Amino acid sequence: MNLWIFDFDGTLSDIVSDREAAVLHPACRAVLEALPGRPGNIVAVLSSREIDDLASRVPLPDVILGGASGLSWRFPGGIRLLPGDPVEKRRERHRKALAPILNRLSAYPGVEVEDKGWSVAVHYREVLPDATPMLEPLLAELAEVPGTRAYRGTYAVEVQLFRDVSKSFGVRRLCRLLKFDPPRDRVVYAGDDENDAVAMRWVLKKGGIAFCVGGRVRIRGARPVDDPAALARAVRDLSEGT
Repeated sequence: MNLWIFDFDGTLSDIVSDREAAVLHPACRAVLEALPGRPGNIVAVLSSREIDDLASRVPLPDVILGGASGLSWRFPGGIRLLPGDPVEKRRERHRKALAPILNRLSAYPGVEVEDKGWSVAVHYREVLPDATPMLEPLLAELAEVPGTRAYRGTYAVEVQLFRDVSKSFGVRRLCRLLKFDPPRDRVVYAGDDENDAVAMRWVLKKGGIAFCVGGRVRIRGARPVDDPAALARAVRDLSEGT
């Protein structure tokens, strides 16, 4: 059995300045449509986006969708697993704890604070280069908020509102839900940032395969690919060789 898990932003879609403009790359869509038709393949997309947002961008009924880094799931046939009220209440407490720092960051020229629902991303690509070092103390404060965890990306910091929830959490949870047993069964993971990196390391440790897209992170043992189109080619070659 093969479990194929893909991040969305920067992995199945090109990096764009406007997150709402992100779309599934045509070559990646073709791969996601083809893989479930081959015996022994299960395909999932795992994102920090909300599950409904992700579903609107990956409208493929045979693909499992994981939102909020694995807190929410949609399975083929329409079955859904959602976090529930106690988890929602914890999320709001953590969001309130972050609010003072986020308010200060949002006032910084060139910074954009993006609420993703279960995580908050701070983008600073538009900050002037000379001003970026002065921003670092505020970005460092994000890593100190109790109960949360910050991941650095390219001109961005993403704060997960639950410290123990990451893409690694999502991969491990999906394996449990599917009764998938690595390394007896093979897991393939593709991602592009620090949140994906923790999942890649877990997958590699279990004897699976990882693809790093775009060179934004480097993981020992992972296979580098330049962009979503190159990922689609690499996945197609790998699947046809198994």
